[in-house]
Amino acid sequence: MINLFRSYNPLNILWLGILLFLLRLGFVYNAPAQIDFVYLEPFARMLAPTAYHLDFPSVINVFLAAVLVFVQALLVNRLTNQFGLLGKPSFLPALMYVTLSGLFTPFLVLSPPLVCNFLLIWMLYRLFNLYKGDDCKSITYDLGMIVALGSLIYFPFIYLFLSIWAALLLFRPFYWREWVIGIMGYATVFFFLAVIYYMRNKLPEFTDIWTPLASKFPTHVSLNNYTYLLLIPILVILVFGLVRIQQVFFRGYVQIRKSFQLLFVIFLIAGLSFYVKAQFSLPHFLLCVIPLSIFFAYYFMHATLRWFYESLFLILLAGIVYFQLYPV
Repeated sequence: MINLFRSYNPLNILWLGILLFLLRLGFVYNAPAQIDFVYLEPFARMLAPTAYHLDFPSVINVFLAAVLVFVQALLVNRLTNQFGLLGKPSFLPALMYVTLSGLFTPFLVLSPPLVCNFLLIWMLYRLFNLYKGDDCKSITYDLGMIVALGSLIYFPFIYLFLSIWAALLLFRPFYWREWVIGIMGYATVFFFLAVIYYMRNKLPEFTDIWTPLASKFPTHVSLNNYTYLLLIPILVILVFGLVRIQQVFFRGYVQIRKSFQLLFVIFLIAGLSFYVKAQFSLPHFLLCVIPLSIFFAYYFMHATLRWFYESLFLILLAGIVYFQLYPV
């Protein structure tokens, strides 16, 4: 299967859709009748007072989530090929995104992190353009606004503001206006939100928005046993991918090297920001899927032992399907 997606053949879009369907079939069989979808944070619900909560039958919910994942996979694939991150065009990033977005059953339904992945893809396009941009103040302003919009949908997205500064540090010489204007972009969105609070005589409650940022980082997280089992092939592929990138790190173009450094920073920021929510939620880690899928695609693009990497990928697929059909 990996060799099939190594080529940039439009027919792979069809195989991608088939795989997307198969990776969700087992969950639909065991899913509850109704699944709620709340797409705005409590502090932003006055923006859509009657429409922030949607209640779909499980089949429709999973179908809509699958459509979003399919579109996002193609966008991630286009992003990776456009900036030449793998060295040559392929459909491996899309394959990895579809696979990783079906890793755990909570990933398979509509959730705020899944919606925010559209914003993260948009951010990556803008962030990678910082490398060759002459005047990047408009880009950083737009990026600040994108992070603000994402934090209205899913508050931990606020930490991805750090990725703007990381990109400026990696791609640009220091220019203090570019660092400050991103804050202005973020503040613009929340200024209008503050106006709405003021018009509704709730301005004192506006400061409560930032209270979760003071939460203590948890010392442990409880996960199901099957979660740990599925993480084994993920960690193996990630380690091999990082080793492969390290082996050819200084042979590639400077922009490619710095792009992978930025993706790793985004992966860390997205993964560690889960504690902002009061209750631990596995769908949060959908924010890690985009950088992780590009790392995985890089490994599978440059791996040489076919029997090994094909077997490793099939083990991952088999584990996903098995735990959907027989949930623990």
